[in-house]
Amino acid sequence: MLLIPAIDLKDGHCVRLEQGDMSKSTVFSDDPGAMALHWVKQGARRLHLVDLNGAIAGKPKNEVAIKSILKAVGHLIPVQLGGGIRDLETIERLLDDGLETIIIGTAAVKNPGFLQEACVAFAGHIMVGLDARDGKVATDGWSKLTGHEVIDLAHKYEDYGVEAIIYTDIGRDGMMGGINIEATLKLAQSVSIPIIASGGLTDYKDIDALCQIESEGVIGVIAGRAIYNGSLDLIAAQKYADEKNPPEN
Repeated sequence: MLLIPAIDLKDGHCVRLEQGDMSKSTVFSDDPGAMALHWVKQGARRLHLVDLNGAIAGKPKNEVAIKSILKAVGHLIPVQLGGGIRDLETIERLLDDGLETIIIGTAAVKNPGFLQEACVAFAGHIMVGLDARDGKVATDGWSKLTGHEVIDLAHKYEDYGVEAIIYTDIGRDGMMGGINIEATLKLAQSVSIPIIASGGLTDYKDIDALCQIESEGVIGVIAGRAIYNGSLDLIAAQKYADEKNPPEN
């Protein structure tokens, strides 16, 4: 079970939001590169970046910060990015900058043909972000709730060749209320592609529960507020997960 530190970028700063609300942000660092290096030194094996401004604007807005992160750690571990990525040219530029994986969210819902094209053009480098509240998918930086069911869309994307689905329960994100294990497991059992859980990671109970469903295809979890406020120590938490389910060599 891979714990993946999240670095959420807003106006060039590293922040955390509550339930995706841009007005409820806590700034954790003014130096994204240093923050990324901190998590690598804490044993991170992958980083998850979100361009919050980009998610709202529909195009990347924090590329200076993203490049500073890639300069600091891109040669050390894989880095993935989501938020406002809507065209193939942007994907190509970001991959050329050193990102390992691009996460397509809103555009996957509104324009599935684009997602399919991206998976063909950049095979092995595309994930899908499905963000949901009460089982319904949200788009545009979580500002718009659609009528689409998570599992229905996951089935549609399964044949496209996406590397993984990052499933976020919006209602739990940043609230320290625990992962929605039931919904995450239901999604994992519905598709054959790997699932990365997101939203609400709080303590070792969550890690225990996630490790129990790893065999169903839940391969990792995004770690946000819990590792920033110290309720989870990344080194200790990853060691605990590795001991519960030793990683395959």
